[in-house]
Amino acid sequence: MTAERPAHIAYEPGTLRIIDQTELPERVEVVALTSPADVAGAIRAMQVRGAPAIGIAGAYGLAIAALLAAEQADSADHFLAMLSDAAHVLESARPTAVNLSWAVNELLNEAKRRTNAGESAKSVAARLQGAAAALHADDVETCRRIGNAGAALLPDGVAILTHCNTGDFATGGYGTALGVVRSAWSAGKLREVFVGETRPQLQGARLTTYELLTDGIPFTLVADTMAGYLMQRGNVGAVIVGADRIAANGDTANKVGTYSLAVLAQENRIPFYVAAPRSSFDPAAASGADIKIEERDPAEVLTVRGVPLAPPQSPVVNPAFDVTPARYITAFITEFGALTPPYDSSIAQMLRQAPVHAGVAH
Repeated sequence: MTAERPAHIAYEPGTLRIIDQTELPERVEVVALTSPADVAGAIRAMQVRGAPAIGIAGAYGLAIAALLAAEQADSADHFLAMLSDAAHVLESARPTAVNLSWAVNELLNEAKRRTNAGESAKSVAARLQGAAAALHADDVETCRRIGNAGAALLPDGVAILTHCNTGDFATGGYGTALGVVRSAWSAGKLREVFVGETRPQLQGARLTTYELLTDGIPFTLVADTMAGYLMQRGNVGAVIVGADRIAANGDTANKVGTYSLAVLAQENRIPFYVAAPRSSFDPAAASGADIKIEERDPAEVLTVRGVPLAPPQSPVVNPAFDVTPARYITAFITEFGALTPPYDSSIAQMLRQAPVHAGVAH
């Protein structure tokens, strides 16, 4: 039985409304954000999360900044300086996912072009409202193309193992890896989904199950430590994950635990797919060694939803992401189709051919 799920990102000029993902699934709470600092804080606190989704939020954050700056700036240089300051605040909210800095800079560069061409601050601010909304809409369509491209790779009756949340809540809508799940289900190919709980924040247990339940897609929730058991027994036909940053050689940063799944998949001869849009590819990172890994609060490991799990003085390491070497990845599923090894050349070719984001006029 499917159920109606409200939009998790909604915007009207000057106000970004998000569903606070830290409160799910217990309650659906909508938070209104009216400044770049508000948006950056929501990203940092993971009230909005997922690489494409925080990129969209960042774009809306800069659109809000443009409206505020257009009212307050006393010159074109002052207007651009205020936007640059806001962009820095937004970009620094979380360092690993490339989509955030990419989206923010798409809008910032558009503002610079328009302002330097003589447009008024108010005109530029108005344009950025439309550019952010178009970027959001384009992401939804991108996810649908990713989903359909991925479904075409899968056999009938497949059981898919996922990690973290890669659906509506992680994107503008539909999802990357979960978009493949949705398209496979629509095509009649999917038997079920195994949802890894995804410690320490439990995005799989809290968010992915919520989405699949409301969509009526069959799933089974499993502890992260059960993945190898399921693969060894032949229960898993494919592993599909998302990505926060993909280096030029195909090394991929994604939610911590992804690397372990990739190694297990190779050992058990199971295809391991990464579903991600063009905006997650970072040609400036030659390899995974160039990707900065975010370290988060130890309290996320020491507690679950405020309930202590260990002595509070316990030493903790809490990387939000790990890097999966390209050699473990069967293919990248993008809006332009599947990319296969050698990734140095297939990724470079995709980046050369892919158009600039449709959300920004040029």
